[in-house]
Amino acid sequence: MAKSLVIVDKLQKKFLHEGREVAVLNGIDMRIDEGEMLCVVGQSGAGKSTLLHLLGTLDLPTAGRIVYDGVDVTKMSSSRLAEFRNEKLGFVFQFHHLLPEFTALENVMMPGLIRGEGRSAITKRAQALLEEVGLAHRLTHRPGELSGGEQQRVALARALVMNPRLVLADEPTGNLDSKTSEAIHTLFFQLNRTKGITFLIVTHSRELADMMPRKVTMRDGMIEKDEQQAGFTLPSESIAAEVDEPSSAPDDSLAPPLA
Repeated sequence: MAKSLVIVDKLQKKFLHEGREVAVLNGIDMRIDEGEMLCVVGQSGAGKSTLLHLLGTLDLPTAGRIVYDGVDVTKMSSSRLAEFRNEKLGFVFQFHHLLPEFTALENVMMPGLIRGEGRSAITKRAQALLEEVGLAHRLTHRPGELSGGEQQRVALARALVMNPRLVLADEPTGNLDSKTSEAIHTLFFQLNRTKGITFLIVTHSRELADMMPRKVTMRDGMIEKDEQQAGFTLPSESIAAEVDEPSSAPDDSLAPPLA
């Protein structure tokens, strides 16, 4: 039997809007197993991103518990939560949020530097990850010199540099073309198979949702369906080396991560 990594128990989230209480999550119960890959789908306003932010401890629930590897994280102090996020979780958002003045390598190193790790060790780990996602030739390039797909690969490497057990991704390919999106999707599966990382991905992409072994559908702040699927068969050949041409699109790396 698979080991539980995350248990969500009767999770609720309410906001005050113009003096009125608005319920966004209405008693979510779910279990995420170690090494699992699942997606969360549903119409806009269903509560998908709110659920992801709560699972990532970026916000606290109004009621209910999130138990991570036997520990209730909703009872942690803010400083302990910050340590927990840095040590245990990786995040990938629709916008890459790379720091424009730093190189790809430096961006990937940043979580380790913030943690106070030795520069030599974190440099080696960051370089190995960039090589793994097909960017060995882009280590010294800044975000503005990279294509959209390459920027998102750097963001993914940054999410993995602290060796998280769970990666939370919110529309990670929402700004990419179909070919680049397919390459990023396949990369998720490669990393899950080779590293055993658990992935929870919020998406509007029907193609990605159909690839996932488990699909959770949300409606009106509740789980409407929780389905096991045939999922995606990873091809034997790696596509990590596929890279697209640098884009001239304006850099959006300064957008706030929860906008």
